[in-house]
Amino acid sequence: MKMNLPNKLSVLRLIMVPIFMVVMLLPVFTDFKPLVDTILTLAGAFLFIAASLTDMLDGKIARKYNLVTDFGKFLDPLADKFMVIGAMLCILFTNAGNIRMFTLYFFALVVVVFRELAVTSIRLVAASGKQKVVIAANMLGKLKTVTQIVAICAAIIEPVIYSALGVNVNVLGFAPLTLITTVAMIYLTIHSGINYIVGAWKYLDPQK
Repeated sequence: MKMNLPNKLSVLRLIMVPIFMVVMLLPVFTDFKPLVDTILTLAGAFLFIAASLTDMLDGKIARKYNLVTDFGKFLDPLADKFMVIGAMLCILFTNAGNIRMFTLYFFALVVVVFRELAVTSIRLVAASGKQKVVIAANMLGKLKTVTQIVAICAAIIEPVIYSALGVNVNVLGFAPLTLITTVAMIYLTIHSGINYIVGAWKYLDPQK
């Protein structure tokens, strides 16, 4: 199947997810020296940021050059889901010994997964109906994705920075920027999910 550039970028993002996860989880399942662990964590952060940039690029290119396709509308949010959920799973594993951070991200992950299951189910129903509607992500959904990316980057990078500076800010169990961005991520994930369901409810006919 021949794909345009935006769709190729989405596929690339999907491919980068397992690579990112392996790099992030290597320090958890191996006995590398702290410096190596830090390098791997930063490399994982770089891969995640690179994957996130492909999300920004594929949308801009598709709109600018009129390359928007139904396949792209389906693949782009799917790649985002794999990217975000995969990263959050890595954060859970790397913070297994930090009960507060683990609890916070476990709750955040549950919210993200439940939201995406609901939205994906509605998309499938709308696409399989008589009108064959393909519901693209709205602005609130895109803002949600940006917030998720920022929160994940903070959770990965912030502890490394504080550790390098020799500053102990984990009195509450998590660094402040991580806490703030994660709470914002949870709020926008729930809010955008409700907004999406309300807007798409007209495509759900309980009589069919």
